[in-house]
Amino acid sequence: MSEQQTITPTEEQTATQTPPAAPKSAPPSQQKKKKGGSPVARKRRQRIITTLVILAILAGIGFSMWYFLFRETTEQGDIIPAQALINTISSSVEGSGRSSAKETSAITVTANGVVEEVYVTEGQQVFAGDPLYVIRSETAQEKFDKLTEEMADLIEERNNLTVTAPFSGKLLDVQEFSVDETISKGQTIATLVNDRKMRLTLYFSYAYENDIKTGQTVSVSIPATMSTVDDAKVEAVHKVNYITPEGARFFEVEIVFDNPGTLAEKMEASATITAADGTLIYPYENGTLAYYEQQKVITKASGPLLSYDMRNYEDVSAGQALMYLGDDDIDKRIADKQTELDEASKELANFNAVAPIDGVVTSCTLTPDKEVKSGDLVITISNTTTMIVQISVDDRNISFIKPGMMVELKDWNGGSFMGTVTGIDMSLSGEGGGGGMSGMTSYPVTLEVDNYDGSLLAGMWLDYSFVTSQSENCVTVPIQSVKSISDAEGNPVTVVFLQAESRPENAVEVDLPEPEPGQTKQYPTESDGYYPVPVETGLSDRANVEITSGLNEGDIVFNGFMPAGMM
Repeated sequence: MSEQQTITPTEEQTATQTPPAAPKSAPPSQQKKKKGGSPVARKRRQRIITTLVILAILAGIGFSMWYFLFRETTEQGDIIPAQALINTISSSVEGSGRSSAKETSAITVTANGVVEEVYVTEGQQVFAGDPLYVIRSETAQEKFDKLTEEMADLIEERNNLTVTAPFSGKLLDVQEFSVDETISKGQTIATLVNDRKMRLTLYFSYAYENDIKTGQTVSVSIPATMSTVDDAKVEAVHKVNYITPEGARFFEVEIVFDNPGTLAEKMEASATITAADGTLIYPYENGTLAYYEQQKVITKASGPLLSYDMRNYEDVSAGQALMYLGDDDIDKRIADKQTELDEASKELANFNAVAPIDGVVTSCTLTPDKEVKSGDLVITISNTTTMIVQISVDDRNISFIKPGMMVELKDWNGGSFMGTVTGIDMSLSGEGGGGGMSGMTSYPVTLEVDNYDGSLLAGMWLDYSFVTSQSENCVTVPIQSVKSISDAEGNPVTVVFLQAESRPENAVEVDLPEPEPGQTKQYPTESDGYYPVPVETGLSDRANVEITSGLNEGDIVFNGFMPAGMM
């Protein structure tokens, strides 16, 4: 462009150029009429001139846009050089992320019901274990009760696979079995008797009805052993009517005493009872001894016989295992039923819910007497004392992110928060994922932010920017000076075009694309005094890139072409 000169006039010139004083106005009668016609004509002429000026300006702007943007030309502008400089360059990550509560619990009812009580409102602070509401649901209660009963039956069935002695005593009439034999439910396998005590039943005349009472001492004689038991007791008195052949009436008395170990059932025995006045009372006739207690041992479940340990006349203790039966799927059935019961218990608990976590009630849709349906989300609780912010870091910088790193965050109003890196998910790696640059792989990084004062709200957008790495005193060039092209063999190569008087030794042959017809070239040639030399790059920012090898400080490189027509 040509330079414009400004000349300041001298005082002499200023005086010379001062116009003479204006003459005095002539009398009105002597003044001539002004040219230009009426005021209306003058205004019309001014509007026409203004319109023509605006049209001329618009035409000029349109021509300029066409000239610089759409005009096809083969003219090439001058090369814009850049110098390799020593700089400090930093690689940083910046962007924005949305905050959310670290811990959130959503409570959903699992059966229909009617709301009876609601103890919380939206915005209320609650602590784990605080009651939230009460919902009446007969369906949920009936389901829980039914499953509880079914579980009890299954457990009893499993327990019944082991046959045990119901009381301490002696085994009689033991049956013979084979291992793996199928045992049926309700099958008698032995008889168990309590022979530690004996029972004697005798009949006494009603004449002594008032002289024989429960707990009274009795003397029992056993002829077979020629022994007498003096500490027997009346255990029960039954006022039956036993009529003898002689026509006399008698009632029944049960006498119990310890077995010294030599007595057995069906032995003949008699007894005498001493009345209060010392009179001896005798029974109508002798009786026979019986075991104090006798019971058939019966299976309460079915299954293959695994093992058994029983012998006739063997003494056993109460609860002692006598037989083991198998059941291939009983444990699985119990486990499945337990899963159902746990789910039913959880469903029932939802109708008398307590807060599962500390936090703030962020939503509550319940009101007393309101009906709710299975699947309704009724309360949401969020613990906002710690917030989460998710950011994305590309593959150039992810190696510099470490757990525990501090990241400053700012909200729209300039409020500042500090986040701590707590999670780096290296499993998610899609091109451009997480907002990364095209061709870049981005990884989600989780930040935790302390929010004890509650100033950070869920859903707020926060900006972040932090340096991940830095190189000091390094060679840098503008980022657009570095080109990725193909060499003569078609291999990708990273180069800069170095200005030199002759071809450098490290220059490479490259396959430069020919410009399209009517377009300018993109790269300089040797005729321009620039040669492609390979370089290795390091860190980069928005403007510059680090050159780790291939250039020296002060080297001049190609940085682009000036648009044609500009000087």
